[in-house]
Amino acid sequence: MATRGPGPDWPNAETSQLIDSKPHRWHVQVAGQGLKVLLLHGAGAASHSWRHVLPMLAKTHHVVAPDLPGHGFTQLGARNRSGLLAMSEDLARLCDGQGWQPDVIIGHSAGAAIALQMARQSPQLPKAVISVNGALGNFKGVAGWLFPALAQLLAISPFAPDIFSRLVGTEHRVRALLEGTGSRIDEETVKLYRRLVRDRNHVNGTLCMMAQWRLGSLVADLARQDVPMLFLVGEEDRTVPAKVSYDAMKRIPSAELRAFPNTGHLLQEEAPELVVAETKRFLQAVLR
Repeated sequence: MATRGPGPDWPNAETSQLIDSKPHRWHVQVAGQGLKVLLLHGAGAASHSWRHVLPMLAKTHHVVAPDLPGHGFTQLGARNRSGLLAMSEDLARLCDGQGWQPDVIIGHSAGAAIALQMARQSPQLPKAVISVNGALGNFKGVAGWLFPALAQLLAISPFAPDIFSRLVGTEHRVRALLEGTGSRIDEETVKLYRRLVRDRNHVNGTLCMMAQWRLGSLVADLARQDVPMLFLVGEEDRTVPAKVSYDAMKRIPSAELRAFPNTGHLLQEEAPELVVAETKRFLQAVLR
């Protein structure tokens, strides 16, 4: 595979590594020492979404933040490895190969589902899982038919990522998409997401993930989750309504939920200090 990594202007670029772990070439940001914390972003994002959280947590923890397959600067090695089960398996293989067996997994949006699936399949349970506006429900409405349609589009049109990038990659449209999440965004956020949306490989990876996304039995088996879990919720989230987290929390033993007013879907980007403080509080309670 050709090397495709972030430039020096990418957030936390000094922590970036490119690692071959079949079937992908991963871009991973690694920093700090101590309890191992794995940060998983959601669909359409990259490790940059943890750009404020990572250095804060790295003061006291060993933090690993990969780009998911096809996202950001991780090169997709197999197009059929973008679903929930496959990504969870490939992430586990990456962590095992690098000696990064996570003690804690923090997932945002779809990353929360991956975090739970990794905990579910791991022979060694993590000490905690933290969901940040977790997408722990099956897509309904438009998304219910749109995502399978994307799978067909990708199968018949190799130009789909280019078309999407041209249609959505303007500053105005990226800003509108971000504001539609209910979060209060700054210019840096717009700039970084626009850079991703204009990247054909990133768009292709995002479309592959959406097209293959199936939660399967994960949601049905929430009551069997026996890992301590914290739900962090932005009350103004317009991407994954807060009710999704409330409903999931009620079904999981030993789970708790903290909700924050005036915050939306990109909670870890608009209020990173809250996410870090709640993470440390929860871990202190779980590990004592």
